[in-house]
Amino acid sequence: MNENSYGGFQDGADLDAVRQQVQTPLYRHVAKTYGWMFLGLLLTFVTSFLLYATRMVLLFFITPWLPFALLIGKLALVFYLTSRIRKYSVTTARVIFLCYSVLTGIALSPLLLLYDAGSAIFVFGVVSVFFGVMAAAGLITKRDVSGFAPLILFGLLALLLMGAVNLFLGLEGFETAICFIGVAIFLGVTTYDSKKVKDYYHAFEGDAEMLEKVSIYSALNLYLDFINLFLYLLRLLGKRK
Repeated sequence: MNENSYGGFQDGADLDAVRQQVQTPLYRHVAKTYGWMFLGLLLTFVTSFLLYATRMVLLFFITPWLPFALLIGKLALVFYLTSRIRKYSVTTARVIFLCYSVLTGIALSPLLLLYDAGSAIFVFGVVSVFFGVMAAAGLITKRDVSGFAPLILFGLLALLLMGAVNLFLGLEGFETAICFIGVAIFLGVTTYDSKKVKDYYHAFEGDAEMLEKVSIYSALNLYLDFINLFLYLLRLLGKRK
């Protein structure tokens, strides 16, 4: 018998318990969801870098309608993915998510012209730590988070309104305040969306097709949380060229 113990628990027993837990269908579902999220982030990064490396990013400066077209395309994909989740196939859900990741990569590529690469990498690292902590909190908590949905919606709408107002005012102090508020809101949303990964699993347990689709849906939500955290922190901490 292994005599090594910590806090009254046998090391071997602890490892077996952890191994059994991560091999459950629930945690395989969670791992799959985060796998899709990371794939989306990777695809976004690769797309942005390729446009920057090939100088195709300069199209943003000679094609004024391009950012608007990308915004419309992204909104259309999100609307379709969220509103018709019971009707389309798993393959369609995956294609929509990957297309959205590519469009986001295109939309974010001009940032590589504006911010120092080392600064952006530093911000990415900070976001990864913050995101990881808040996502872990969502996975660990047993609290029902559904009651926070109206509060989150109100916070997001307020954030959009403040951003729209500052487009006309252009106040630097107000911009900084918006970024801090945005970071705080999306840290909370990350915990909420992470907990919903487990909630969706329990809601559709036994329906393999729906589990695959809500995995993609959850991956999109977590992906958006990460991207928004990155953008707000980049505006706060990023060093411009």
